[in-house]
Amino acid sequence: MGFSNPVYDGSFADPQIIAVGNDYYAFATNGPLGNVQTLTSRDLVSWEPVGDALPSVPDWTSPGRMWAPEVAVHAADRYVMYYTSRDTAADRQAVGVAVASTPTGPYVDKSMKPLISQADEGGSIDASPFQDSSGRRWLYWKNDGNAIGVDTWIYVSELSADGLTLIGPVHRMIRQDLPWEGNLVEAPYMVERNGKFHLFYSGNAFDKATYAVGHALCESPIGPCVKTGDPILKSSPDAAGPGHNMVLGDWFVYHAWDPAQVGTDPKGRTLWLSHLTWDGDTPVVEPPRTRNP
Repeated sequence: MGFSNPVYDGSFADPQIIAVGNDYYAFATNGPLGNVQTLTSRDLVSWEPVGDALPSVPDWTSPGRMWAPEVAVHAADRYVMYYTSRDTAADRQAVGVAVASTPTGPYVDKSMKPLISQADEGGSIDASPFQDSSGRRWLYWKNDGNAIGVDTWIYVSELSADGLTLIGPVHRMIRQDLPWEGNLVEAPYMVERNGKFHLFYSGNAFDKATYAVGHALCESPIGPCVKTGDPILKSSPDAAGPGHNMVLGDWFVYHAWDPAQVGTDPKGRTLWLSHLTWDGDTPVVEPPRTRNP
């Protein structure tokens, strides 16, 4: 199908999309629509605002400070959202979890403390749920080490069946060790394909044109992983700093800046799509294009 990017031309950073029946629901970092901005679509191209999926927040944080929400579908009447917010007591980023009975919420977090709070490692951000082909659930996230000048790691731990508790050990997967990644890796997203596991992640500063998406091939949901090397999605003449991706079938979903206003555009990062194909175990992503045939 032919379409134009961005598919949503409003502020919509750190996007994630779920499919429920014939509808798609997209969630993003706080902005004009509320704490967790929410859109709906029938075709991934034409999006309508729904509003705020997390209108009330738990006592350990405060409104207007919600980032990078991602939703796991457990059943037709159970949706579990993982989100980043400021842990007021620790004064660091942390990961919370909330539950709703419909895709658009309202999601409710009744917790007295965050699900994950690595204050001594700079905080915890960018939680991403994944269910493997055996039915086991996992949660990936990043320690916010660049906030305090230490390494950033992509972490993973198994989740309980209800998605509300980490069970078993916590594993370190990858850290920033390639020149293009700068001071950080973040925004993990795992995909299982033909018995292998593909970890997508973003690197470098989110408000720079050098922000990009990388890939690592993993032997299992907890690694070990080998990075592909160069970014698989990077800035183009049409979009700057593409990143914080997720995968939906043959689509690569991400946010990007207007190249003329990267890091300063008052509208911020908008919602983009690119076609995803595979060359063996290597993902091939079309560069960001305003017009797609």
